[in-house]
Amino acid sequence: MLLFLCLAWELWLAPLRPGGSMLALKALPLLLPLFGILRGKRYTHQWTSMLALAYLTEGLVRAASDQGASQTLAMAETVLATLLFAGCLGHARIAAPSRHVKAAD
Repeated sequence: MLLFLCLAWELWLAPLRPGGSMLALKALPLLLPLFGILRGKRYTHQWTSMLALAYLTEGLVRAASDQGASQTLAMAETVLATLLFAGCLGHARIAAPSRHVKAAD
């Protein structure tokens, strides 16, 4: 959802310039972990949680500095980035090797 929000925000909903802006490229880093997350890879979830912090920061800054529709979209980005961060950390914690009980020999 964060990927689609970033694209829609900068291309159609509230771009910096009419007709869209190059800031839509900020969505590209979210494509990198896509397949690893869909496959449930723990390491991908770990580093994606760090990537989510960049989007959280951008959302907070733009929520404080922008006005109108852009401010609302920034708040939505903040919420989605927080959910991505928490979800990735939660999955990484559940999938930790130390959580799996080994059978006694």
